[in-house]
Amino acid sequence: MSFSVLMVVGDKRGRVGIGLGKAPDVLSGIKKASRRAKDKMINVPITETTIPFPMSVKLGAVKLILRSAPAGTGIIAGGAIRAILDVAGFRNVVCKILGTSNPASNAYAIFETLEKMSVIAKKKGII
Repeated sequence: MSFSVLMVVGDKRGRVGIGLGKAPDVLSGIKKASRRAKDKMINVPITETTIPFPMSVKLGAVKLILRSAPAGTGIIAGGAIRAILDVAGFRNVVCKILGTSNPASNAYAIFETLEKMSVIAKKKGII
């Protein structure tokens, strides 16, 4: 028997990381997940309080549609997506999850979306 821990770390200023830790006890799983999340941190582009442009990504059974929202809207997303966007520093984002409701799959899909957004923003000169 082992435990799986999915952890998100961030500074609410554009840096976010995600890690999965598996171990026989919960404390070891938390330590592994924390270390992996800190190692995989990326910079994400934040335009005021939202994303700079809409994105749509399909990863495995998950399809995400991520759009910016006007000020005061908040984060409209479900499950793990909301936690990741909040820790990254976004305040006004709308996200629709199509496909699976598995939190780990959704978390990896939003992380992939943020990585792609970062690469595109660098090419466009937004960051």
